[in-house]
Amino acid sequence: MNTMTLWHISGWEFAALALAALLVGFSKTAVSGANTVSLAIFAAVLPARASTGVLLPLLIVGDVLAVATYRRHAHWPTLWRLFPAVAVGVLIGTLFLVWADDGVVRTSIGAILLLMAGVTVWRRRRADSADDDPDAVTTRAGRAKAGSYGVLGGFTTMVANAGGPVMSMYLLSAGFRKLGFLGTSAFFFMIVNISKVPFSVGLGLIDGNSLLLDAVLAVFVVPGALIGRWAVNRINQRLFEQLVIAATIVGGLQLLLR
Repeated sequence: MNTMTLWHISGWEFAALALAALLVGFSKTAVSGANTVSLAIFAAVLPARASTGVLLPLLIVGDVLAVATYRRHAHWPTLWRLFPAVAVGVLIGTLFLVWADDGVVRTSIGAILLLMAGVTVWRRRRADSADDDPDAVTTRAGRAKAGSYGVLGGFTTMVANAGGPVMSMYLLSAGFRKLGFLGTSAFFFMIVNISKVPFSVGLGLIDGNSLLLDAVLAVFVVPGALIGRWAVNRINQRLFEQLVIAATIVGGLQLLLR
């Protein structure tokens, strides 16, 4: 991380990171799957471990913008149901990062991206049949599902900032429609991502140099969020998700074969 400054990044690399930051904002207010493309770009341009620390503050900026946009649509019973399991997943992910070197993290991110692409395909096929009432998911099976998704989401978001597809699949399977989905996920990721900051600082993933890069890239998150807010009711989501899945698979394979 001590070599990560603006002056060690080429113009093309900065352009790629700027595009990824734009997609962060877009994913937070429109299509969450775009976030996996940002993850792939960051992990390809920067060292794999360091990329997670640089990306985290940008995600928080996007989360704040999403909360400001969809704050009235959050479903808090679902959030309280998920948080304990997510905390367990974050702790497991932190221990993994203590043990894993850059090569292991890079391979893990690639594998997680491919897994998330598969999850997204499955989610899309199930989305049309999701008819549960979010308030009714309080049975033993519902709590077990929330626990399993929460642990996996906490682990993937800590290791690779890739918890979006896991939580998206859970929210859709629970019967959330567009606004409830966006509002609940906005608060969920803002709270979870902020809680990850002390762990990332303790692991050396966030420092002065990474924050300097974040300060520059955050400028691109805002227009991305505004574009997403404008596009959310206009975008052909099926086509966009197909493009996101394809880009995610390419990014995951690139990291595995790097």
